[in-house]
Amino acid sequence: MAVTNFIPKVWSARLQENLHKELVFGRLCNRNWEGDIAQCGDTVHINNLADITVRSYTPGEDLAEPEQLSGTDTTLVIDHAAYCNFYINDVDAAQARADLIDAAMRNAGVKLAEDTEQYILSVIRAGAGTKASGAIPEGGVYQLIVSIKTALDKLNVPRTGRKLIMPSTLEAELLLDSRFITGNGAFSEAVLAEGSVARAAGFDIYISNDLNNELVAMTEEGVTFAQQIASMEAYRREKGFDDGIKALSLCGAKVIVPACVYLHTITA
Repeated sequence: MAVTNFIPKVWSARLQENLHKELVFGRLCNRNWEGDIAQCGDTVHINNLADITVRSYTPGEDLAEPEQLSGTDTTLVIDHAAYCNFYINDVDAAQARADLIDAAMRNAGVKLAEDTEQYILSVIRAGAGTKASGAIPEGGVYQLIVSIKTALDKLNVPRTGRKLIMPSTLEAELLLDSRFITGNGAFSEAVLAEGSVARAAGFDIYISNDLNNELVAMTEEGVTFAQQIASMEAYRREKGFDDGIKALSLCGAKVIVPACVYLHTITA
């Protein structure tokens, strides 16, 4: 594609779409405060509302004075930046006119997603409200999932929208567990959320190759994420007969409700 025919907004949107398709953790976070991201270091202010007091009502008695709403200010900092920069030789473009840029954008989306996932996971590891560890119990991975469910129940984490992300090795063990395969709500009968591979113990289950010996249980409310392709430019490479394209991705993530994020590290 010649530089003169390059439309930044169109290709930025395509790269963003490809990136989003490849994300696991990025799709499971909320994006409530994404807004406009202009540069690395931008700050989004999140107001966390304090609990409202509930009082007993007695007929005939005056109500207490209304309480003023209050909250705490949490900041989401756009502190992670990554870029891609590639070019296509004029001869190559002439001999393979179609799909070269599309293929490159798909590949760039995959690679940027891998980088973004590692960043989000580092935020989750640091900010999880519960960090547990231990060996897989005698009852297997399914029993471990049930124990995580029970821990979240005790923390009053909403049951709706619970997600569990695990490595593929643990998925393989689950598939050999008869309780998981034939039990109530088995994966073959459950209504699965988009991108999930199964449903068990109240969790939509997702697989991430970024996990090795960890399970992450979370709800969308627990982690916020903001990401944007901040810049997309085409240029002619000075030392060659080539069209170049460079793109800058900016993002930030934060655990805003720690109780809704549970990290279990499996020990030997």
